[in-house]
Amino acid sequence: MLLGSQLRRLREARGITREAAGYSIRASESKISRMELGRVSFKTRDVEDLLTLYGITDELERASLLSLAREANVAGWWHSYSDVLPSWFPTYVGLEGAASSIRAYEVQFVHGLLQTEAYAHAVVARGMKGASASDIDKRVALRLERQKYLVAENAPEFHIVLDEAALRRPYGDREVMRGQLQHLIEISERPNVRLQVMPFGFGGHSGESGAFTILSFPESDLSDVVYLEQLTSALYLDKREDVAQYELALKELQQDSPGPDESRDLLRGLLQLS
Repeated sequence: MLLGSQLRRLREARGITREAAGYSIRASESKISRMELGRVSFKTRDVEDLLTLYGITDELERASLLSLAREANVAGWWHSYSDVLPSWFPTYVGLEGAASSIRAYEVQFVHGLLQTEAYAHAVVARGMKGASASDIDKRVALRLERQKYLVAENAPEFHIVLDEAALRRPYGDREVMRGQLQHLIEISERPNVRLQVMPFGFGGHSGESGAFTILSFPESDLSDVVYLEQLTSALYLDKREDVAQYELALKELQQDSPGPDESRDLLRGLLQLS
């Protein structure tokens, strides 16, 4: 995505259309669009030809961008899990790992980055009906691997609003839910985690369209991305006007929900009831 955004910037600075850029590398306009969105791999020859077309002759600048192209084609650590993942999800895992800020709203279940192993197993088993035990275990292992982001040295800021429904809907037995609630209380104390609960008592709110995640990145060239998961696919929105709508919805959810301390009290109350 970073390389794609830089190629788009260079193309636009020269006033070159996507169609013309595509012609120069024997490809279609849509191929250029996918490259600029970071949705396809990069051939070194194509990047070299585009840099020449865009007038980039400085050897250091060319070398930097070509190095980025090589890095972009290296498979991520999650590649070994691709056999148990839906086709659209590896892209999200890569974006999540590169993000400096993750903001989300969840209503069906606890966000994957906050799930205990037992709770994750119950969620995955429910969603992968008929799958083998080994495939379920592998999917859970990926989820636990992703969670290392939150405790890493350069951990992202993670702001999550959980609907109370996600906390009351049981996955697994009583002990699984108790363990999950206790884990949320503990992890919400981390300095990079801000957890809020949208209580039933508030009534209707701005999260009425369902769960979503907003990813922000440290590179200034990268726009924020909104991730929307569906039953058979996922959407990645990066148009400024689309992202702005979701940012507004999340801001209202944050304003309308109790703060982190009050939300922890709500979690403790649910733990006592469970």
